[in-house]
Amino acid sequence: MELLRNYQLGLMLCLAAICAMLTIFTLMTNFVSKQKRKALLIMSISSTIMLIFDRYAYTFQGNASTLGSVMVRLSNFMVFLMMLVIVSSFNIYLGALIEADYNYSPRSLEYVKAILCLGIMSLILSQKYGYYYTIDEYNYYHRSNLFILSYVFTLLPLVIHFALTVKLQKDHPKKCLLGMIFMAIPFISAIAQFFLYGLSLVNIAVVMSVVAVYMLTIREANEIYQKSNEQKIRFLEEKQASSRRMVLQTSEALASAIDAKDAYTNGHSLRVAKYSAMIADRAGMNEEECEVIYIAGLLHDVGKIGIPDSLIGKETKLTDEEFEQIKQHPIIGREILSKLDASPDICLGASYHHERFDGKGYPQGLKGTEIPEVARIIAVADAYDAMTSKRSYRNSKSQEYARNEIAKGAGTQFDPKFALIMLKIIEEDVNYHLHQVG
Repeated sequence: MELLRNYQLGLMLCLAAICAMLTIFTLMTNFVSKQKRKALLIMSISSTIMLIFDRYAYTFQGNASTLGSVMVRLSNFMVFLMMLVIVSSFNIYLGALIEADYNYSPRSLEYVKAILCLGIMSLILSQKYGYYYTIDEYNYYHRSNLFILSYVFTLLPLVIHFALTVKLQKDHPKKCLLGMIFMAIPFISAIAQFFLYGLSLVNIAVVMSVVAVYMLTIREANEIYQKSNEQKIRFLEEKQASSRRMVLQTSEALASAIDAKDAYTNGHSLRVAKYSAMIADRAGMNEEECEVIYIAGLLHDVGKIGIPDSLIGKETKLTDEEFEQIKQHPIIGREILSKLDASPDICLGASYHHERFDGKGYPQGLKGTEIPEVARIIAVADAYDAMTSKRSYRNSKSQEYARNEIAKGAGTQFDPKFALIMLKIIEEDVNYHLHQVG
């Protein structure tokens, strides 16, 4: 205790600086409600003032000058007053907590207000009648017979706070910890200070409790902020998943409408989409990229909406003029899907899936890697399904036939990388289940 007695003025100065910083932080932040912020500001400001005047009380003690007389009397009065103000601010803070969680204000907090008002009145009267303390002619502080009364007005509100927090602890144990800390530390310190005259244990303990309340408030605010962020993330994830489902369902519905133009192409777009996604997956693309390619596969023939039904379902060989019309569907598809800025690959798949790796395809005669990757993937998947599906002008080809054609076309009609992947998929499909994926 002698060590604390020697260094308590320095400790007060450090705590005063901390409380001043807390005041600045509170003014700069908006992480708590208006009422809590008000309470924290009063706590930190009054704690700073109390510590400064407590230092003055010790500093000017024994100074027999007029300045010493004024400063000792003013300082001791301010210390007692600020202690009551700090307890009052915690009363406001506790009320804000309960109001937020239970939407009511306990009557016991009104009792605390009344006790604190009486405490202030008693403090003022004590300055005239000296029943708290007296100051001798050398400006030394001495306790009076009714000094214990000052403890009553300070500690009784804390006892009420403690009782209230115990009552609410079942529902909000973490929040109730605030009241218990704020009450327990000063209460223990008050008992100790009563027997250890010359130490400001209660003042220091109360200020430390204020710092603890502030830290717990920040922790609570961080938890609320974290939960809010988690809820926002979950909401955005759910919204994104819902949007993705809607895009997929819309694309599948549109693909079905396209395929319905010809009874022989029923399920073609869905199968091409699934083959394309399989190729992309084996090529090392991530889930999101595979999903985009899947949608691009679904909509690769969307341009056929602009082609007359009589040409799409024609059972005899197309004339050169009719084939030129059919070759317009990638261009029409590009016009339809050009507004999809978020996923340009979908438009690219529809625009260039009839380009050839050797540059002899249409509509632009692109060559090699000039052809967008998504279109090179769809080209292989589209060719495989076209060969293994029945058409109005021919029967479906065998798995072996399709495999040989893709092998022959690697490097000429198809990108060799994706052709090789498709060949491996075909080789693994020993029971010819691949065509049933649609």
